[in-house]
Amino acid sequence: MGASALSALSPMSDIAVISSLRSVADSYDALLCDAWGVIHNGVDLFPGVAEALARFRETRGPVIILTNAPRPSSVIPGQLDRIGLSRECWNEIVTSGDATRAAIEARLPAPAYKLGPTKDDPLFEGLDIDFRPLEEAEFIICTGMKDDAHETPDDYREFLKEAATRRLPMVCANPDIVVNWGGRMIWCAGALAEIYKDLGCEVIYGGKPHPPIYDLALNRIESLRGPTERNRILAVGDGLKTDILGANNQQLDVIFIAGDGGVHEGARDAAAVSQKLQEAGLKAIGVAEGLKW
Repeated sequence: MGASALSALSPMSDIAVISSLRSVADSYDALLCDAWGVIHNGVDLFPGVAEALARFRETRGPVIILTNAPRPSSVIPGQLDRIGLSRECWNEIVTSGDATRAAIEARLPAPAYKLGPTKDDPLFEGLDIDFRPLEEAEFIICTGMKDDAHETPDDYREFLKEAATRRLPMVCANPDIVVNWGGRMIWCAGALAEIYKDLGCEVIYGGKPHPPIYDLALNRIESLRGPTERNRILAVGDGLKTDILGANNQQLDVIFIAGDGGVHEGARDAAAVSQKLQEAGLKAIGVAEGLKW
């Protein structure tokens, strides 16, 4: 999205255009920032993000990176290092993987079926999980497709129908439907969970927009700066059904990022963004094409 796409909007739009985090920062004491689609696209760090996060942390308060990655937060710093985000830009990282582990532990020692790629195996470290074939499992742990570079949710429909005949509950470690990976949309675990839910089966989530990940994040904020009113915490995200819905459910102000790196890049101006929000029954304090100080 070019710089003029948002700045040249009609003042009659129902949502504010936020050109800089600095313009609203004084109203907040902590920041919950989505990763994929706001900070990076899986390959590149977005321009201006590092300065925005570092300056907010320096002048206002803690920055918590809140991501639906289906892995424990301990593996995320290395990934952010590789794309060039300094550790001076954030205080803590909270992942959907962190928030999902409790749901997995609650079902142990029941045997589980693992649905997902080996890159997500760090999620299971320290958990004594008895992985079994589907016909012997009592629940499913879904972190995504086994080959998300080539597979689509349709490749799993028959498998999910088979699982549904046994009414196995599914623990979904990443509620995201898609992410924008270097300009290419990649399907996530949430897409499989949606199919499974439509088949009438139980799906358990820990990540955004569901409460467990926010409980962890708000606890981290309290540990860093003490009790903090929710109207003093700002969220930033690009996913309507995850970041924006989750912030709304938690009564947090949120900025909607509608730039080319996100999953709603079709929202080319504030009027379109306002319409999308209204159609979804959601609200945001403003829209930005990217996170800049």
